[in-house]
Amino acid sequence: MHLPGFVRSRRFVPLALVTAALLLGAAAWTFLRPHAIAQAEVRPPNRTHAAPSTPSPPATPSGPPWRYGRPGARFTVVEYADLECPFCRTYFPVLKRWIDGHPEVNWQWHHLPLAMHEPAASAEARLVECIGETGGGAAFWQAVDWVYARTRGDGQGLPEGLHYPDLTPATQQCLDSDRPDAMIRAQAAEAAKNGVTATPALQLRDRETGRTLLLHGPVEGDALLSALDLLAAGAEPSRTPDMPAASVGDMPR
Repeated sequence: MHLPGFVRSRRFVPLALVTAALLLGAAAWTFLRPHAIAQAEVRPPNRTHAAPSTPSPPATPSGPPWRYGRPGARFTVVEYADLECPFCRTYFPVLKRWIDGHPEVNWQWHHLPLAMHEPAASAEARLVECIGETGGGAAFWQAVDWVYARTRGDGQGLPEGLHYPDLTPATQQCLDSDRPDAMIRAQAAEAAKNGVTATPALQLRDRETGRTLLLHGPVEGDALLSALDLLAAGAEPSRTPDMPAASVGDMPR
């Protein structure tokens, strides 16, 4: 949009009026300055300059649910995923690279541990949730990547004796609590409400219109863009496109 430029006024303010205004301003400042100084003297000291007596708490986490990408993006890809699912594991770096290249879309994670992959799937979901709770969003996504890189998959879990490096006492306290279980159950219940029974599944959301679209399987980039175009064009929320097998490229069947 081209904004018109400012037009310089050709009228001049008489010198006497300018002088009077300056004198009035000076008088007002002379009268108010002692009062302003007195107010400044009774203010509490700036806390940013005071040395804290205890270590500062960690930054407030950005979830759950955890998001990756630009917070203000118009579209969100909500992925329902299982940390023991081989399809999810292969799709994870593919979707991450795609999100990095499309700033109009962000990515939101929802746990859906499948019964066939228990108890390993829920144990790994609890681990990444607690790492996110104590370390924030970046730590959560790093933990998901760590699990996918090391799990044997299909419910076999992590190799025996392998532990996440440098677990903090706060993370261990979270693992010993019921907080991560409550979050995982809530996200699994939401998946069931939305008709999601397998992983990975993607729910596309348009924040401008409120419309949603559900896709099944690891959908590759071009097909994902086509689905977003369909959503933006006004697809019915209940419509669930059946993506052909070819749409997942070289993803495992």
